[in-house]
Amino acid sequence: MADSASKKTDQPTAAARPRLMLMDGHSLAYRAFFALPAENFTTATGQPTNAIYGFASMLANTLRDEAPTHFAVAFDVSRKTWRSAEFPEYKANRSKTPDEFKGQVELIGELLDAMKVPRFAVDGFEADDVIATLATQAEALGFDVLIVTGDRDSFQLVSEHTTVLYPTKGVSELTRFTPEKVEEKYGLTPQQYPDFAALRGDPSDNLPGIPGVGEKTAAKWITQFGSFAELVERAEEVKGKAGQNFRDHLDAVKLNRVLTEMVKDVALPKTPADLARAPYDRTAVTGVLDVLEIRNASLRERLLAVDPGAAEEEAPAPAAAAVSLDGSVLGVGELAPWLESHAGAPLGISTVDTWALGTGNVSEIALASAGGAAAWFEPSALDEADERAFAAWAADAAKPKVVHNAKALMRVFPEHGWTLAGVAMDTALAAYLVKPGRRSFALDVLSQEYLHRELAPAAADGQLAFGADDTAEAEALMAQARAVLDLGDAFAVKLPEVGAAELLHDMELPTSELLARLERAGIAVDQSHLEAMEQQFAAAVQQAVKEAHAAVGHEFNLGSPKQLQEVFFGELDLPKTKKTKTGYTTDADALAWLATQTDHELPVLMLRHREQAKLRVTVEGLVKMIAADGRVHTSFSQTVAATGRLSSTDPNLQNVPVRTDEGRAIRRGFVVGEGYESLMTADYSQIELRVMAHLSEDEGLLEAFQSGEDLHTTVASQVFGVERSEVDAEMRRKIKAMSYGLAYGLSAFGLAQQLNIEPGEARGLMETFFERFGGVRDYLGRVVEEARATGYTATVFGRRRYLPDLNSDNRQRREAAERMALNAPIQGTAADIVKVAMLRVDKAITGAGLKSRMLLQVHDEIVLEIAPGEREQVEELVRREMAAAVDLRAPLDVSVGVGPDWESAAH
Repeated sequence: MADSASKKTDQPTAAARPRLMLMDGHSLAYRAFFALPAENFTTATGQPTNAIYGFASMLANTLRDEAPTHFAVAFDVSRKTWRSAEFPEYKANRSKTPDEFKGQVELIGELLDAMKVPRFAVDGFEADDVIATLATQAEALGFDVLIVTGDRDSFQLVSEHTTVLYPTKGVSELTRFTPEKVEEKYGLTPQQYPDFAALRGDPSDNLPGIPGVGEKTAAKWITQFGSFAELVERAEEVKGKAGQNFRDHLDAVKLNRVLTEMVKDVALPKTPADLARAPYDRTAVTGVLDVLEIRNASLRERLLAVDPGAAEEEAPAPAAAAVSLDGSVLGVGELAPWLESHAGAPLGISTVDTWALGTGNVSEIALASAGGAAAWFEPSALDEADERAFAAWAADAAKPKVVHNAKALMRVFPEHGWTLAGVAMDTALAAYLVKPGRRSFALDVLSQEYLHRELAPAAADGQLAFGADDTAEAEALMAQARAVLDLGDAFAVKLPEVGAAELLHDMELPTSELLARLERAGIAVDQSHLEAMEQQFAAAVQQAVKEAHAAVGHEFNLGSPKQLQEVFFGELDLPKTKKTKTGYTTDADALAWLATQTDHELPVLMLRHREQAKLRVTVEGLVKMIAADGRVHTSFSQTVAATGRLSSTDPNLQNVPVRTDEGRAIRRGFVVGEGYESLMTADYSQIELRVMAHLSEDEGLLEAFQSGEDLHTTVASQVFGVERSEVDAEMRRKIKAMSYGLAYGLSAFGLAQQLNIEPGEARGLMETFFERFGGVRDYLGRVVEEARATGYTATVFGRRRYLPDLNSDNRQRREAAERMALNAPIQGTAADIVKVAMLRVDKAITGAGLKSRMLLQVHDEIVLEIAPGEREQVEELVRREMAAAVDLRAPLDVSVGVGPDWESAAH
């Protein structure tokens, strides 16, 4: 585009006029919010950052392309301005600001403060009034002015020395409005624009237009009469129905004209001369980006590149001296002597390996020592002596190894006949224990953060990207091995500082070794059963499509939100749901609500269609993941959930429904493998609530557990003040939802939504519960305040979760952190207990010389494969070891089931 502002060619020279750039912060942040999906830009604490990210990206690009000498950003304060005083309906039609947007403007302000960018917000005025004032003052002082805004009213400020940069595609493309561009688009001068806007009206500001008068007519009248004032003076000369409509709405149009004129004399604390760009506080800038978990290297580089103080920096921020490696590309017969010379000290390991469908391969290995020696070799090129030497070193628990993601190596090494023992440090797990809420545990990210050392970044397949030639690849892999080793030293200091050294060595590393064996073992599946289910769900999807078409009377795309909106709210005129940028929502919650508001069958059919489609996709994914051995080999992760819970992928077995008939039918496809007689499942009954009872020391809740009676019925009888025999299913359901909700930081509003009751009723239910169980109330209050004081929560086992946002001035971030503070000790302790239980059970099975083995851990449930004749012995040791995992005031209760498939083994 010729008028695009993507690149500015007429950059100012030393002799040029000073250039002031002014931004409408609210306008641009709001556009950024809708340009980027919030679900893709959210911190671990739940703070959306899409508006911040989009604004920062546009800010960096515009500063780079326009090179202003002076810069400021203006924000709105509230909707209460002189315009709303003149016209109470001004902007009254605007929907409530999305919750996901709230708080982001304040955080943008923090970023601007770190960048030393002046920002203005004046009570009673809008951002465009502040901009108009500064622009007018600046032009009079000999400045060129650039106004970056999504408000077209700013076109009235355009002149020979003032240009408006208007976003025309999200916030990534700006169109340059000069006097010529305004006249080309509207046929008017910039000075005539407010006259035109008054006649046209503005739906976004709720300014009424004139019936039958659009932009073309409004522009024609202004051109014909010269100005709005002249048009009003000669109103009787305007012919036709449009003229009569103009006269009928003259008072409203006159008010429009007052409101569309920007104020140019707002009292401000700074003048344009005070807005000269200043060097960043670079530490503060990176600190804000770190807190917001904005780690995109390109964005950071662009922001820092336009720092006026960048040229004054003598060197990049503190960086470690370059590490000198004495690297060797080893040939045949050279690995054994290298190991003999260097393997007495800890070595860092880095590999290039693959793993899929239960099998894998290691194609390259690099080793590095603290003394600077490093070696690279290809396992396929080892001779017999080298192979023996490497296998002996890898299996020697007395030879310390430092690894990044040891589980991956423990899983793939056996493919070469190797065992990995003696892992003294896993830098991925250590980074997780130090800061469990971080987004990335990639080696290159950690190296940059802790060592100030650049490494080859991770590629899309999870491997590390190297140069094109073999030498560069070998050198890069050796550099990574050395970074792993040095990170190990850094975390050896960090872990004790956060009380996590024992957690790493006593819980997480042993769990890694166990999970590697689980992943290699996999679980057998009945492929024909799953394929039949896939066909069943596919047929159900097609049937739902046919019934939906019949219910409406014509075909439509059930996967098109736009067509669904037309059918639901146009053709059928069903009650309106929550409005989004693209129209009224038809998500699952909206469909469930519509099903209760109308007798029409379409919402129910749509829910069934989506449920069956999701099940079909789930089963299809499982079938695709069946390996050559007839088993599914999921991958477990210890670093995804900040609370310590395990997650699974490829396939995600936590996606298999547990409480529906279809889900149970899918679980029947997971079967006992050849050479074994049954599957066994074991888990804890109500573990989170038992942990909550233990931590709160509430006597009533502890007594309810110790009585051996149904917990939810017992608690319901106390909360509702009735005999246990009088507790009905609805009472029990409410208490169960609330009890688990309290353990997960659920609010009264969240409970209301979950139970489909009014917030007032939910609040009353919680208050009554707290009256009966005051210890729980006191604990929940105490845990947040203690975390606010210390900065972290901790599980019974000492696992910490740091929550700096507990003291944030931003309400949204603070409340999100408070919910995490409630949840982390309970869910985290439960997760720790399950890990301890897994390790105890595995050790007991091995110690007893049994052939039975553990296969899975899903949703806190352990699944085992039982060898012939070992059922009773395994069940006894499983119950014993799991019950003894930790000593709680509310005793652990273990449930065990046995059957030929996963579902039949349920209990």
